Amino acid sequence: MSTPIIDFINSYRSGDVAELHMPGHKGTPLIGAEPLDITEIKGADALFEAYGIIGQSEKNMSSAYGSALTVYSTEGSSLSVKAMLACVRDYFGATFRIAAGRSCHRAFINGCILLDIDPVWIYPSEPAPGLCTSTITPEDVELTLSQHPEVNAVYITSPDYYGDMADISAIAEVCHRRGALLIVDNAHGAYLKFASPDIHPITLGADICCDSAHKTLPTLTGASMVHISKSAPEALCRSIREEMSLFASTSPSYVIMSSLDRTAHELTEGDLPQRIRECCDFVTKMKSWLSAKWYDIIGDEPMKLTVSALPLGYRGYELGGILRSCGVEPELCDDFCAVLMPSPYNSQEDLERVADVLLSVEGRKPKKLTPLRSHPKKVMTLREAYFSPHERIPVTDTLGRVLSRSVLSCQPSVPAALGGEKIDRESIKILKRYGFLEADVVK
Repeated sequence: MSTPIIDFINSYRSGDVAELHMPGHKGTPLIGAEPLDITEIKGADALFEAYGIIGQSEKNMSSAYGSALTVYSTEGSSLSVKAMLACVRDYFGATFRIAAGRSCHRAFINGCILLDIDPVWIYPSEPAPGLCTSTITPEDVELTLSQHPEVNAVYITSPDYYGDMADISAIAEVCHRRGALLIVDNAHGAYLKFASPDIHPITLGADICCDSAHKTLPTLTGASMVHISKSAPEALCRSIREEMSLFASTSPSYVIMSSLDRTAHELTEGDLPQRIRECCDFVTKMKSWLSAKWYDIIGDEPMKLTVSALPLGYRGYELGGILRSCGVEPELCDDFCAVLMPSPYNSQEDLERVADVLLSVEGRKPKKLTPLRSHPKKVMTLREAYFSPHERIPVTDTLGRVLSRSVLSCQPSVPAALGGEKIDRESIKILKRYGFLEADVVK
């Protein structure tokens, strides 16, 4: 299997050609990436009409994942999520109605605003400990679909930021039995296809999903993919490129596409799948060592380590400070936990350092932090609220007001409160817990 995008660029740049086209650097290596940075010249294909080298690279990746179609995004899964929504909305037309878990990325919220989608929210049976997790069960989906038989698509985030994973197989069975398509934001799980066993959403029954390749695979930041299942309606394959172009730049990055191209090669002809499994095995050992001491390990994602800090008497951000003081930079720390995301490109020394630091932490009196749950009344759709005249006021003054714009954390951009909903006392507690001092409300 070749690397068609990289091969073309190398061949082009090795020739004696006066480059009278974009980009302006003409391949001069000012920061190092320029030689791979071209534009859609003759022979270079076009991302949203990919029938040449890009199309071939996507076929290589599709072969690795066992999908009917895989398409690239160079604007992350923020683009992929919106494209999936538009694709499924286009398939159902006027009858489209979607149910979704609330622990979604802001890209889903923005897609709903732009496409005028009014989602039915799936509330988990158990309150989530933090914003970044809210595992949806098959029973939650069954209940929502029974209460809203008009819903014909279900959207879930799995794995979530903490590493909790939904039962995709069982949820897919519920959805398909009730005539609904299953959309999965698998941004954190691009590697799951190559875990042992294979637990990628497409394998487990999702109709369409996106992977942020850059989160766990050796691609550059911004590399993402949309996979469409072989059992999904063929119309999704026909429309996905057009729907991606609805939101995307007309100047996609060939540097990012080259990294996807090389990763497809590593997954099909290299040893990356084996390295992924070895990394998962070592993370499993680390979880066992930490659990044997006094740590509470959160989530079942095999290549993520999420440590609850409360049983040790710390907040997550305090534990993060300890890690940083010892030369370990975590992915995320909040009130509840510290999240670490190893990959096969971490050295053995990296992972052993993490284990040594965590095992050396002295325990204190355990802390407790009660999970908060809010079911505010929806007054307006996300789109109506977003474009309504609004004003910014202190969070403490928002009781009874309708939120205009969803309050989203900077990272990982999961909503603390959603636009169009009337703020209740529990919503205020949630906003204050996560440090939000002001909010935009409808005038």
